[in-house]
Amino acid sequence: MTSVVEKKEKKADDVPEEEEEEEEYVVEKVLNRRVVKGRVEYLLKWKGFSDDDNTWEPDDNLDCPDLIAEFLQSQKSAHEVKRKMEGEGEDGKSKKRKEDPEKLRGFARALDPERIIGATDSTGELMFLMKWKNSDEADLVPAKEANVKCPQVVISFYEERLTWHSYPTEEEKKEDKI
Repeated sequence: MTSVVEKKEKKADDVPEEEEEEEEYVVEKVLNRRVVKGRVEYLLKWKGFSDDDNTWEPDDNLDCPDLIAEFLQSQKSAHEVKRKMEGEGEDGKSKKRKEDPEKLRGFARALDPERIIGATDSTGELMFLMKWKNSDEADLVPAKEANVKCPQVVISFYEERLTWHSYPTEEEKKEDKI
C-alpha cells in the first residue's frame, strides 16, 4: 500500500521566516473518527512521528481516501464481529434473530412509529432510534425522514426533553432590592 500525502502548514515558530512554506506530511494510519460541530475529523498517525504527534484533522483537509476507507471498513468489521458475539447464547449457538442482509429497516418496514428512544449524530447526520408499534425491534432512521413522516413523534421526543428556566420578573427584582 502506498502512503498518501497530506498538506499541513507549519507553525511560524517552527521555521525561520525565509523558509516558511507548506511541508508535506505522510499519513501512516487513520486511528479514529469524530464529528465536531457537524464536521467529520480523523485522528491521524503521521509517518516518522511518534503517537504523541497524532492530530485530529478535518475530513476536507485530507487527501488519503484509501486510508480513510480502510479505517471505516475496519470499524464496520469490528462492529459486525461485536454484534455477532453479542448474538451468541451461552452454548455458543446464535440466538433466534439472524442477520439477513436483505431485511428491511426503518420506515421501509411499513410499521407505525411509536416513539423515539434516542438520537445520535455519530455518522455525521442526526439519526433517531425509532421504536415501532407492535414490534420489539428499533431502528436508526434519519431525522430528516422522521421529520417528514412522523412530525408529531419528533415533536413529542423534543417536548419530553425540554427544560424550563424561570427568570425573575421586574417586580420580583425590585422586591429583592428592598
